[in-house]
Amino acid sequence: MATYAIGDLQGCFEPLQRLLDKVKFNPAKDHLWLAGDLVNRGPQSLEVLRFLKDLQHRAVCVLGNHDLHLLAVYYGDHKIKRSDTLDLILNAPDVDELMDWLRHQPLVHFDEARNWCMTHAGLPPRWSARKARRLSQEVEAAIQGEKPQKFFKEMYGNLPVRWDKNLEGVDRLRAIVNFLTRMRFIDGMGTLDLMSKEGLDTAPNGFLPWFKHPKRKAADTRVLFGHWAALEGKAEADNVFALDTGCVWGGKLTALRLEDEKRFQVSAQPKKESMNKKVSSKKKNTV
Repeated sequence: MATYAIGDLQGCFEPLQRLLDKVKFNPAKDHLWLAGDLVNRGPQSLEVLRFLKDLQHRAVCVLGNHDLHLLAVYYGDHKIKRSDTLDLILNAPDVDELMDWLRHQPLVHFDEARNWCMTHAGLPPRWSARKARRLSQEVEAAIQGEKPQKFFKEMYGNLPVRWDKNLEGVDRLRAIVNFLTRMRFIDGMGTLDLMSKEGLDTAPNGFLPWFKHPKRKAADTRVLFGHWAALEGKAEADNVFALDTGCVWGGKLTALRLEDEKRFQVSAQPKKESMNKKVSSKKKNTV
């Protein structure tokens, strides 16, 4: 039995299948962990959702910002963006089932026995994995409740940018969402910068990547995260594993086998040699 953690899919279903073939994934005994952003921007988001939903308990998925955006469009009547590729999902005959499945996925998955924690954007320096899981459950209760519409209509926004245990209501829930699904740079006071989205050299003055802070409370926990394609899978910090390698942007799709921390990758596009073989084979079959 093996567990493979995979970075942002964003609708890259075909590369996912090639990656699973490469690791010889066996759905009867192996498990998949997905670090969020299952959908959007890529061409096959519908196929991704159907595949993961059908894996049932063999797949563990955390919600990313693109997944929450899809849910906000569906439940909260939020407007679709020009860059979105969500129409096939929203018009699918099984959209109700898929959205109900998606909204029941967590924001944080913490396997305490194996000391692995997975979120989409990472863990804020001042939060332990237990605290992150506890706070995430507050958001999950709002999403999974009888009236998710209210939450999704109020979810968007950059404020508050600093965590305070005394935050209440929508401000508290929005802060939890932003820390777990949008975080990249953060300062010593725990303030988020939500504008800088590129590599480490783009940090504003006084800000560091969340995983570079010297006194992270979760420093002894092995943390899996996606969200930050500009890192190219290189977090360069102990016990921190970046999984987003920009598949949807033409990069690679990455899987980390948790048992031995070995990485596997496939390119966003099949190799030309493989494509040529397929074309040649088709020509032979038609002669």
